[in-house]
Amino acid sequence: MPYLETAVEIAREAGALVGNYLERRVPFETKGEFDLVTAADRASEKLIVERLRSHFPSHGILAEEGGGVDNTSEYRWFVDPLDGTTNFAHNFPFFNVTLALAHAGDIVAGVIFDPVRQELFTAERGAGAYLNNHRIHVSSANRISDSLASTGFPSRKRHHNVNIHFYYQLAMASHGVRRTGSAALDLAYVAAGRLDFFWEFGLKPWDMAAGSLLVQEAGGRVTDMRGGEHNVVTSETLLADNAALHEEIVASFAEIFRGQLRVPLPSVG
Repeated sequence: MPYLETAVEIAREAGALVGNYLERRVPFETKGEFDLVTAADRASEKLIVERLRSHFPSHGILAEEGGGVDNTSEYRWFVDPLDGTTNFAHNFPFFNVTLALAHAGDIVAGVIFDPVRQELFTAERGAGAYLNNHRIHVSSANRISDSLASTGFPSRKRHHNVNIHFYYQLAMASHGVRRTGSAALDLAYVAAGRLDFFWEFGLKPWDMAAGSLLVQEAGGRVTDMRGGEHNVVTSETLLADNAALHEEIVASFAEIFRGQLRVPLPSVG
C-alpha cells in the first residue's frame, strides 16, 4: 500500500526533526492548565501536515496541535507529531511520532516511530504488524497473574481519575503495571509481546489509531474496557490485549466498575 510507505517516510523525517530538538533541550509551554507543548510538537506537526497535503491533497487530517485539514474525504489521517510530550520535555527518552490512516472510518494503515531506539512499528489492515520489517506477534500469557501491563493517567486532574482503582487492582493481580507516558508505544509494545495488555480512559484518536491496528494485526484484541466494540473516535475507554487474557481482564474490570475491589487501597498514616 503506497499510503503506508509514504507514512513511514514522513514519520522517519519527523522523528529526526524531533530528535534534533531533543538535543537542543527546548523549553516547554502549557496548553490549558496542565498539558505541555513544545516547539518540537509544532514543528513536527507542520512537517507532517505539509507532507501529507503534498502527497494526498484530498485527504482529511486530524492532528493533535490543530494543524490538520477538515474535509469530507473518505480518507482521514490521525496524527500525533510527538506522543509523550511530557517525557520529551523532561528529556525522558520515551516518545514517538505516530500516523494512522482511516478509510470510511476503518483504520487501514498505521506507523509508530521511536526515534530514540530507531524502532519503526508498522501495520496494514489484513497484512500483519511489523517492527523494523520483522513480523511481530502478541504474547502468549494466559493469566493476569503471569502478565505485565501498562496504563496511563491524564495530565488534567489526575488525582480525581477513577483509573487509580483499576491501576491498583491490576497491579496487585499481575507482575506489575507500568505507566510510561506514551499510549502509542504502549500499544506497540502489546503488539510486540513486550506487554500483555494496556488500558486507558479518555484517549484521543491520534493516541490510539495506529497502535490499535498494530495490536489487532499482531493477533491481539481491542475493545472498550467493558468488552464492547471499540471506535477510535467515539469510544471513551480502550483495552488492548493479547486475546488470551481478554475475558479475564474484562471480568476483572467489571468487578471494579461495580466497586467490588478485591484488594482495598491502603490507608495513609
